[in-house]
Amino acid sequence: MIKVTGLFIYPIKSLQGVAVDRCEVLERGFKNDRRWMIVDSENKLVTQRTHPHLSQIKIRISNDVIVASHTGYEDIEIPLILKEGKEELVTVWNDEVPALLTEERINHWISSIAGMSCKLVFMPEHFERRVNPERARNRENVSFADGYPYLIISEASLQDLNSRMEAPLPMHRFRPNIVVSGIEPYMEDLWKDFKIEDVSFYGTHSCKRCVFTTVDQETGKKGAEPLKTLATYRREGPEVIFGLNAIAASRGVIGVGDFINLEND
Repeated sequence: MIKVTGLFIYPIKSLQGVAVDRCEVLERGFKNDRRWMIVDSENKLVTQRTHPHLSQIKIRISNDVIVASHTGYEDIEIPLILKEGKEELVTVWNDEVPALLTEERINHWISSIAGMSCKLVFMPEHFERRVNPERARNRENVSFADGYPYLIISEASLQDLNSRMEAPLPMHRFRPNIVVSGIEPYMEDLWKDFKIEDVSFYGTHSCKRCVFTTVDQETGKKGAEPLKTLATYRREGPEVIFGLNAIAASRGVIGVGDFINLEND
């Protein structure tokens, strides 16, 4: 049987993820997933790709707030949902979208750690950022995630990758939303229409991987893996792939232990 073995949300894009037992499935991603994003003084996305030391900011959720911590700094609380703030246009990859600006005390905290002027911005549910229309079926929206609301990876795929490398990597290096078991390696790539319990999803295409995956989340240092190994056997043209991008076709709540039905079997 195919089932869910892990669920993760990333409250602030590019920062640490949070494991959850159950999560609400919404159009643009899990509730509270990547609704916050760090931008620079020009309102452009800031990530670990260029600032790997951001991995050292630790995240946890407590009493409906995000608690962010970093060695040498006092913890700071950030609301899970920002209800009001100055609206600004921000750039996430090729998209320019509206977002709400948070308090200056939070911006100052982030800027001090990043070593540059930064701001933290929030995406309310009513703001729009469309999924690539060539992949979407119903003009779905996405949060500040790179391009698609959900990323699915099987335990078997990671086990196969790790068997090819000198040192194994943890699943969190790949930032999945949904981890599954019960299939052969990379079979998730083929999923089209499927259900997790009563909630419908559809797969769009394999996820193209970048240098973000080379950042050790424990130390903040970059290396060559896993891209070096993936490039030897997991290529799609010039791109290295790992995991499945997906979109929710209905709403509901899913949990660890839920079974998955592949409707395209």
